[in-house]
Amino acid sequence: MNYFLVKSEPFKYSWQQFLKDKRTYWDGVRNYQARNNLQAMKEGDLVLFYHSNEGKEVVGIAKVVKEAYQDPTTADERWVVVDLSPVETLKKPVTLEVIKADEQLQDVALVRQGRLSVMPLTRAHFDRIIALGNG
Repeated sequence: MNYFLVKSEPFKYSWQQFLKDKRTYWDGVRNYQARNNLQAMKEGDLVLFYHSNEGKEVVGIAKVVKEAYQDPTTADERWVVVDLSPVETLKKPVTLEVIKADEQLQDVALVRQGRLSVMPLTRAHFDRIIALGNG
């Protein structure tokens, strides 16, 4: 199993909307590194959902329910989406400030490559963020 983090601005697509929808395709990725990360996702992989810009916090866990396919929002074949479903809301959001201050998370891509919208995580980083969010 692999682990990832995806970002969404809450005013565009929030965790609360995701919970209502129960499933969504992750579209709009127009960065090659982020696209490659989408392509690396396999069914069953776990994904942290991060509210960017407003809040700047990990708020929940999702899972990949369909692997990469053509992004339906564009005819450009270079861009793909994956389908995600929510798994669990964290008991308390894990803020970027907490992540940056945590010694175990200094190498996490969220700290090193802050602008990347889809990023891989190690199991250790994933588990540590979950521990911080679920106490």
